[in-house]
Amino acid sequence: MADNVASLFRGTAAHSPSMAALARESDGVGPIDFCIPCNPYFPTPGMFDELAGRLREIITYYPSSADTITAELCALLQLPPSCVAMGNGSTELITWIDHLLVRESLAIPVPTFGRWTDQPMETGKRVDMFPLMESNGFALDPAQYIEFIRARGTRVAVICNPNNPDGGFLSRRAVVNFMDQLQDLDLIVIDESFLEFADAESDPSVVEEAVLRPNVIVLRSLGKNFGLHGIRFGYLVANPALAGKIRSMLPKWNLNSFAETVVFMLKEHGAEYMESLHLVRRDRLDMARQLSALPGLTVYPSQGNFLFVRLPVGAEGTVVRDRLLSEHRILVRECGNKIGSSSRFLRLVVRPETDVRRLVSGMEQVLYGSRRGAAVPELGTGTSYSSGTAAVDRLISETNGVGMPLAAQAAAMPSLPPAQTWPGPAPAQAPTGMPGLVPAPAPAAAMMPPQQQPARMPAPAPPLQQPMPAVAQMPGVAQMPGVAQMQPAAQMQPAAQMMPQAPPMSAVAQMAQMAQTAQAQAQRQQAPIPAVAQAPSPAAQAQARSMQPPPQAPAMPAMAPAPAAGLGQTGMPGLRNRGLTAAQVRGRTEPEPAPQPTGWPAAGAMYNQVG
Repeated sequence: MADNVASLFRGTAAHSPSMAALARESDGVGPIDFCIPCNPYFPTPGMFDELAGRLREIITYYPSSADTITAELCALLQLPPSCVAMGNGSTELITWIDHLLVRESLAIPVPTFGRWTDQPMETGKRVDMFPLMESNGFALDPAQYIEFIRARGTRVAVICNPNNPDGGFLSRRAVVNFMDQLQDLDLIVIDESFLEFADAESDPSVVEEAVLRPNVIVLRSLGKNFGLHGIRFGYLVANPALAGKIRSMLPKWNLNSFAETVVFMLKEHGAEYMESLHLVRRDRLDMARQLSALPGLTVYPSQGNFLFVRLPVGAEGTVVRDRLLSEHRILVRECGNKIGSSSRFLRLVVRPETDVRRLVSGMEQVLYGSRRGAAVPELGTGTSYSSGTAAVDRLISETNGVGMPLAAQAAAMPSLPPAQTWPGPAPAQAPTGMPGLVPAPAPAAAMMPPQQQPARMPAPAPPLQQPMPAVAQMPGVAQMPGVAQMQPAAQMQPAAQMMPQAPPMSAVAQMAQMAQTAQAQAQRQQAPIPAVAQAPSPAAQAQARSMQPPPQAPAMPAMAPAPAAGLGQTGMPGLRNRGLTAAQVRGRTEPEPAPQPTGWPAAGAMYNQVG
């Protein structure tokens, strides 16, 4: 079974094999799916029962025309039908956009959804690929992207928001500014296929802008957010001329009877749909927290219904994927066949907590064996399938011209200058301007007067039992330029080994450190401050100072800081006072209360009802 499944992945180019193909190779029983980005909470069981009861009617008769189904969807979303074109999945719409509106060239950040790179190349267009840098957490800088488009002379620009596979998100204001700066292009496409899962702002969609602009198309998916990939339906929004041009090329019956049945059912299930989005956002926070606890695993911020993770050094993605599937019946998306990515990256779809616990347990066994927290073994010995390096090389040598040397960076990953590197040797001066950088407990205790040092914090600090989270998840660190370029070996060490160790210093540096230590001790004698587990917010610092005893009182034991307003208190067990998770670095810091909408939300107003 394992060999057959591995061959299925090798033959799927930039995509994964279908669930039907995997089920045929595994005695008809599919695995737990962390690969296909579906909504696990919608449709409801009652909706599935209704579909099952109407199965004979659905598959026996022709559907209504696409115009009839589109009109019903537009009535739900409060969109003008003249500005909408429905397709047999978003890939059908991407195909017609390429054929009708892309004349010579298209720009797209990578890694991204494979059809945005493959479709134009299949029709002989030039695809200008703008590399999203790992050192920047794969975040898209619109200004740099615009410069790239101008330098290349590209005529069509695409942004996926949130991006697939990394979940990167741009605010509505940033997207509108991007469109303003490029209003002379032939076409701008904003792919919002996963935007319903975002909660970074209340109104992130630009559908209203698309209706008014002459060169903008917004692409939306119905399969992803409705959890119905198999039905194959999606839609685009544009001004009537653009939408009509696409609509005129589509077959009269390009939408099937399942799509028609679901669209006409939706008006009765708006509340259930909104609740499903709320549950996915809640699960995303919890899943990021659990994965962030795995040693050496980096979890990138996401606003989609998936998380992009980098495996520890020595772990090869195809081997991890195959072992999870064959040994634990868990299907994950290994991203080595995505241009701009490599086999060290996985995309993991957000699922309920029960499934996530099984995923984490399986990854612990595959990555670390029976020794949780131990150094990651070399897994990728002898594998013949690792296309990530080749994909990046192709990006640099064939499509990106003078682009940034991603392949060299991924291979070398140089460490940062001493002033920015963390963890590492203790600097002579405390770093400033780096909110969220967590100080090591041992130096903090050493700088306190002996009579105020907590009894349970000996010096030097003993090895911590809990592993340090990967750097990209630490609050305030993910936004620092170049942080993710640290030596990967540092991520593989237990927290105790990652503690700063004082190296031999020059006499000048020693004198500077002694002066700084003496000054800090004098300040603590005037106003003793209890040691804290992590850097608190200004509000928490003020609260801590108000709780201090007089100088003559015994030192208080170490205490966790009170979180800043809206941070760290998520209302979910296990998240209180833990600081920000990786998924909270960008976006909301806690899920909103479950919405109670009345009726179906409009396309431009649905986000206001879910926060």
